Amino acid sequence: MSVKVTWWGHATVTVEDSGVRVLTDPLFVARLAHLRRRRGALPPPEAAHADAVLISHLHADHLHPASLARLAPGTRLIVPYGAPAAVPGLRKVAAARGLPVSELRPGQECRIGPPRDAAALTVRAVPAAHDGRRLPYGPHRVPALGYVISGTARTYFAGDTGLFPELPDEVGPCEVALLPVGGWGPFLGHGHLDARRAAVAAARLAPCSAVPVHYGTYWPIGLDAVRPHEFHAPGQEFERQAGLLAPEVTVHRLGHGESVHPRTTR
Repeated sequence: MSVKVTWWGHATVTVEDSGVRVLTDPLFVARLAHLRRRRGALPPPEAAHADAVLISHLHADHLHPASLARLAPGTRLIVPYGAPAAVPGLRKVAAARGLPVSELRPGQECRIGPPRDAAALTVRAVPAAHDGRRLPYGPHRVPALGYVISGTARTYFAGDTGLFPELPDEVGPCEVALLPVGGWGPFLGHGHLDARRAAVAAARLAPCSAVPVHYGTYWPIGLDAVRPHEFHAPGQEFERQAGLLAPEVTVHRLGHGESVHPRTTR
């Protein structure tokens, strides 16, 4: 069975592998605080159908309790260790919806799927170079994570991260990389990949395929005219940069709601 990747916008992606659906950082709203969705329709109800949900870190555009409330009871949440203690809304929605929570530290893993089922996936948490705090809920420091989903292929979901020297060793071999290439504002702070740094990451990781995410969806209200190329251009620029720095990697640049069976063999 081949892997299928569907991008719903921002960092929200469905990865289907071996009949198991994994959803990343679900964000299903038209507006979040000062951000509004400027491109792509809201994900349809079926986007919330998943066997497990990966939460990369605690920032509100990645851990959004109201979006988690759309999940079916029994959907497993896989979160950074300490996330339930740091975010009361996560605890409340998990209890109210009957969502079992697995907390992982970097290097730890868990299985998704029926027990003893050979088709079950393994999810391994890997470090990310990103500030994982969620203010104003006190001084909790919860690590930001990426995840490697292993089934018929190994799919790396980076969450939010900057480049760091140990990245290839921490991730290990992978066939598909879901890489953030932008942000939600006209300036990217520390701990982020822009299009060029994401292309460098692709060159170092050497997957068969890369899918750019985390761009071209949300933008601050009132800043439409401020550096608009930072909203529109990162996906195309990543594709261009990857062609220069990682020509052996196939880039699948998706539209909102679009799916692809990425190349997983060399």
